[in-house]
Amino acid sequence: MSQPRRKRAVVLFSGGLDSTTCLAKAYADGHECYALSFDYGQRHTAELAAARAYVSEHDWIVEHKCVRLDFDGMGGSALTDPTIDVPDAGGEGIPSTYVPARNTVFLSIALGWAEVLGAQAIYIGVNAVDYSGYPDCRPEFIAAFERMAALATKAAVQDGDRVSIETPLIDLSKAEIIRQGVALGVDYARTVSCYQADARGRACGRCDACQLRRAGFDQAGVADPTIYQSGR
Repeated sequence: MSQPRRKRAVVLFSGGLDSTTCLAKAYADGHECYALSFDYGQRHTAELAAARAYVSEHDWIVEHKCVRLDFDGMGGSALTDPTIDVPDAGGEGIPSTYVPARNTVFLSIALGWAEVLGAQAIYIGVNAVDYSGYPDCRPEFIAAFERMAALATKAAVQDGDRVSIETPLIDLSKAEIIRQGVALGVDYARTVSCYQADARGRACGRCDACQLRRAGFDQAGVADPTIYQSGR
């Protein structure tokens, strides 16, 4: 007897810890996975190399697109403007690593590709527990975007084929995300989370992303496979 065809999902995939776990979860949920990355002028391009390497090692990822965007021309973020320093962890308020409208733009492009593919879901690894306070990682934002998506596409308006926005990590701590990823077989040594990783993908160990990642492994009781620039 032939196996039932998997439903399709577009998965936002940066090559970092959260998005790699999210991609594995989409596959475990029974989806045919189409990975979508963005080269938006970010200083930590090592994550894109990690994303490409991960895709090359997993044949269940049907297709991988890397879309070029000009966020560096817009500026306003330490991730895209080299004149703004990446802050160490521990500051107050929304940090300078926030990229204006990033997830809104990413999800909009994912929505377009999902409509072309006839995909039923978009997976995004946003998290509202152990995160940097970005406004576009909150459940309120995701719910609002999903409502907008139901009004924005021909597939939804004409045929009633709505795309769901799936956020399987949104209520999990970093430790819980790591435990789930380990259970799904994710090799975290292949991921890059650091905001200022060097060309070899080695992490700085100081930025918010590094601190959250390190604490997550400690709390999960899982050995941290991250390679740091200082050798720590």
